[in-house]
Amino acid sequence: MENIRKSFHSKPEASVINYRLTGERVNEDSWESLLIRCSDEADLSKVITNWGRRAENGEKFMKFIHLSDLHIGKRVNEFSMLEDQKYILAQILELVERERADGVILAGDLYDKPVPPAEAVRVLDVFLTRLAEMGVPVFAVSGNHDSAERVAFGAQLFSSRGVYLSPVYDGKVESISLTDCFGEVRVYLLPFVKPAAVRHVFESEEIDSYEDAVRTAVEHMEIDPSVRNVLVAHQFVTGAARCESEEILVGGLDNVDAAVFDGFDYVALGHLHSPQHVGRETVRYCGTPLKYSFSEAEQEKSVTVAELKKKGDVEIRRIPLKPLRDMRRIRGTYMEVTDRAFYQDTNTEDYVQITLTDEEDVPDGLQKLRVIYPNLMRLEYDNRRTRESGNVSGACEVEQKSELELFGEFYELQNNQAMSEKQEAFVRELIRKVQERG
Repeated sequence: MENIRKSFHSKPEASVINYRLTGERVNEDSWESLLIRCSDEADLSKVITNWGRRAENGEKFMKFIHLSDLHIGKRVNEFSMLEDQKYILAQILELVERERADGVILAGDLYDKPVPPAEAVRVLDVFLTRLAEMGVPVFAVSGNHDSAERVAFGAQLFSSRGVYLSPVYDGKVESISLTDCFGEVRVYLLPFVKPAAVRHVFESEEIDSYEDAVRTAVEHMEIDPSVRNVLVAHQFVTGAARCESEEILVGGLDNVDAAVFDGFDYVALGHLHSPQHVGRETVRYCGTPLKYSFSEAEQEKSVTVAELKKKGDVEIRRIPLKPLRDMRRIRGTYMEVTDRAFYQDTNTEDYVQITLTDEEDVPDGLQKLRVIYPNLMRLEYDNRRTRESGNVSGACEVEQKSELELFGEFYELQNNQAMSEKQEAFVRELIRKVQERG
């Protein structure tokens, strides 16, 4: 390592990447920061080569690859997505190397469950290790699907290799500092927070909602408005569009106004599966790298690239991803969808939802269709019988149910559990007040 240090200082190409370290010149502090991230000479050489190529191409800004909602270990309609996740993460690694990124952001829901299966842990371990070997810093926060404690395990150790993990929220959100020719960039890692967690830390403050919680957390960060500030967070921002594969709270109780993030130059959000911005362009969800529900079938999945130039100048673009297997909807009669001419130019290994329009159900239709479409996830019928059944019997049932019963069914559908006695009492009282006003 010392040989590379001396060689680098003595060679003319040192000037090519000076700005990547300090903006002006290489000094000992910059070297110590770089050497900590690199475990050996090969690692250091990769970082130097990467920075040198970008400098020669005139790229003098901070470039982040924004990812979120990997949901590693997820099962969709009982199909494991691990093989697809390994494939897409390998594709992302190639993209990171090709783009010569200065950092990779993981905005929550690294795993699909708080206690992920062992194979899911191995998949994330391989991904993070490869990024560390490439010398690319990682900035990751825990999401609502993650265990904040498990994600935070070993955070101090990982940070020595440039993998920065959000701690369990304790009221302190310290920044990680990076430097380019435009000066300093500070990255803040805010894990998914609930009102109770923030209220526990700041007992004297009034915190009744998710917006109160996030606003309080942001207000207690030491943000310097003279430098470029990046926030990585995992919350629902009011006005964003949802997909059916996401968890929601009834009545929008988890909403956070985008104005809460006005102090940041770029807000890298996770939680929602569709790529989109909310309010200004720089408050952004990157979406999932894979489709996790058929409501996302028409989407093109991608990664978001955020390029921070001088203060106030952020350029954003998306790079499409190509999955191992797509997720598609197919519609037609049984004879149509099993005709070779119908499927011969498609990938029959894709995950599909088939809607048959036959008036009569096809005996053992699911198994027959899986001969052609082995990854058939869902089989539905759309015919006179199903439409009449849905419209007539459904309407009759609705008319016979009380407002409380209807709300209870809606709550259970959205949250996979029934309301508690306390919640039911609250809704009953709310309905009574509405009826009195009406």
